[in-house]
Amino acid sequence: MTAPPHSPRRPRRRWLRIVSGIFVTVVAAASLGVAGLQLGLPWQMGEGDRNHVYNGDAGSQRYQVHVPPHLDGTGRLPVVMAIHGCAMTGYGWNSMKSTTQFNSLADREGFIVVYPTQLISRNVIACWNSSDPRDQQRHTGEPALLAGVARQVVEEYDADPARVHVAGASWGAGTAVILAATHPDVFATVTSVAGGEYGLNQVDPDDPESTSPLDTARQAWAQMGERARPVPLLIIQGERDEVVPPLVATRLVAHWTAVGDLVDDGLPNGSLDPTEETVSVPAAEGRHAYTHSTITAPDGSSIVEAYRVQDMGHAWPGPDGDGRYTDHAGPDASAIVWEFAERHPMR
Repeated sequence: MTAPPHSPRRPRRRWLRIVSGIFVTVVAAASLGVAGLQLGLPWQMGEGDRNHVYNGDAGSQRYQVHVPPHLDGTGRLPVVMAIHGCAMTGYGWNSMKSTTQFNSLADREGFIVVYPTQLISRNVIACWNSSDPRDQQRHTGEPALLAGVARQVVEEYDADPARVHVAGASWGAGTAVILAATHPDVFATVTSVAGGEYGLNQVDPDDPESTSPLDTARQAWAQMGERARPVPLLIIQGERDEVVPPLVATRLVAHWTAVGDLVDDGLPNGSLDPTEETVSVPAAEGRHAYTHSTITAPDGSSIVEAYRVQDMGHAWPGPDGDGRYTDHAGPDASAIVWEFAERHPMR
């Protein structure tokens, strides 16, 4: 979940900033680790894990699927796609699989997990290219690849197409939000952990108000096109995140609320008339305090839910995570993601 460098494709402004020479060294070492893994170390597999490659018009994409014992042919299971951050992999070294511990949760609850992994040939430290406009479109680049992966999993495992969900961490969270905009017909919900809005690359970190969340919301809504539908969004953000600052999450709430407003009748006129509530959970021994806010439509459906975690930096929170970017004192993000997804099949 480290900050990406300027994209190898072309320079652009960054929200995620390298704040010291030590941080640069860590990123360089991480990139070497990712390169070592992807240039020949064996794919790591456990019970229920299966490796796949998707091939489509936009290229190819490696991914691993975890199948729970519930896959017995008696019912169609939900799917959760988990997209890693920079200097991570889907299922090998410093992986999204180990960070989230989704596999054990899936074995208990009965859902399929999908872990795509970025190639260093597309980004030197395995970031997803969510800041590149070519990777913010439906039929090109990474959105086309990842949606293709989701469709392939649904077909090969006879999964439930109305219960396919995507969750991302950091730069992967940006990609997850892009998928909600480009493929609302594929993904029922989206979760962003330490990530930002569609088109965040257009926002100047030194003058963020020059591009409003409504400006980028219009673009996300335009991407939805005739497929536009309300896609519930879950946000988890650390209040001490110095890589993706809390302002980015604040903008994301406003951005996605505006997307929902536009989906409703095509106008940014507050027609949804949402209800907002916030509950505070105090700190306990070894546990961070946090707030849980909900923005709900009149029919009770979620527009946005947001967890703001006190004293947490740039991390995936949860007691069981095993990775470089985890915080064991935070609320259990993986369980929260699944509970949110379970409440929101596509409608």
